[in-house]
Amino acid sequence: MLPIPMNDPDLTTRHTNGMVFHMKTTLNIDDGVMVRLRREAARSGRTMSELVETALRGLLQAKPAAVELRPLPSFNSGGALVDIADREALYRAMEGR
Repeated sequence: MLPIPMNDPDLTTRHTNGMVFHMKTTLNIDDGVMVRLRREAARSGRTMSELVETALRGLLQAKPAAVELRPLPSFNSGGALVDIADREALYRAMEGR
């Protein structure tokens, strides 16, 4: 059997001399998700493995496009009304003196 290169886009199935090799794994899937997966497999006439593989391929191939963000708004506050390092001035401002 030939080794499967890690950069192979199709790691789950390998055709060599008419033979097909699959990588098997165990997944822990929520019961509710599993029920829906079984229903969809029956409805579509596909195996659960085919559906999971298709979903994983879509997830791994989907790259969200970079979104250009607008710059944050800026404003002129008119400057500080109180020097917060001056404790007495700060107390006066807070107490309305």
